Amino acid sequence: MNDIHGSPDVPDSPGSFALLPGAAHSPVILHVPHSAREIPARVRDGILLDDTALDGELDHITDAYTAELAAAAAEAAGLTPWRFVNRLSRLVVDPERFTDEREEMLAVGMGAVYTRTTHRAPLRPADADPRPLTDRFFHPYARAMTEAVTGRLAATGRAVIIDVHSYPTARLPYELHGDGPRPPVCLGTDSFHTPPELVALAEKAFAGLGGVGIDSPFSGAYVPLRYYERQPEVTALMVEIRRDTYMKEPGGPVGPGFPRLVSALTTLVDAVDEWTRSVDTP
Repeated sequence: MNDIHGSPDVPDSPGSFALLPGAAHSPVILHVPHSAREIPARVRDGILLDDTALDGELDHITDAYTAELAAAAAEAAGLTPWRFVNRLSRLVVDPERFTDEREEMLAVGMGAVYTRTTHRAPLRPADADPRPLTDRFFHPYARAMTEAVTGRLAATGRAVIIDVHSYPTARLPYELHGDGPRPPVCLGTDSFHTPPELVALAEKAFAGLGGVGIDSPFSGAYVPLRYYERQPEVTALMVEIRRDTYMKEPGGPVGPGFPRLVSALTTLVDAVDEWTRSVDTP
């Protein structure tokens, strides 16, 4: 299978995302939604920040080097996982938000299409219509991610989404639940799609990085709506890595902690492959 880029029904969004195939029998999808800084010119025109302010906002909002982390772990894993990577900044659309009133981040102007920055300054006009961006970028992304999960279910009977993120050492003003612990690694869980066994595997894989917490400062795990709370064979875990463990904040170079993260994520991918085979064995 070839790499899938962009969306065939959205001709002006080539390269907005990529599905990078792994081993045929791997159930694992490493999902990397927030690693990019790219903003198409037509989208940039609707942003109120000047270039300097926009660069600063990208430093704060981007999960820097998470695409490189996923790529390195995929290369090192015993059974290569699949990767689904957003090629555009989350300032274009955030593919992990809801597009309706279920999205609590609307309260701070950070629904699927952001109108406020991480420091709650205006990013777009408050009355900007989000539909052109959600139609062009959000919905094609969601359909492609759904198809990726469908493919893993058809091939292996399971799909395990490992959502790869990072977060700042200090709380940013936009965070709704940022007053709790900020461990080196935060595991975000879902009550339906995150079984205890998956959490335990991640806790063991990341144990050597200085501490692992659960659902603080961020919680939840991404699952396409077609399968959300409907199919337990789709499991999911969000991995949030505190940025000071592997890079200079904000927006600085990668640091010496990065290889340890690669090793830990590789360990998790390999452990998940082994676990899914064991639970499917009579």
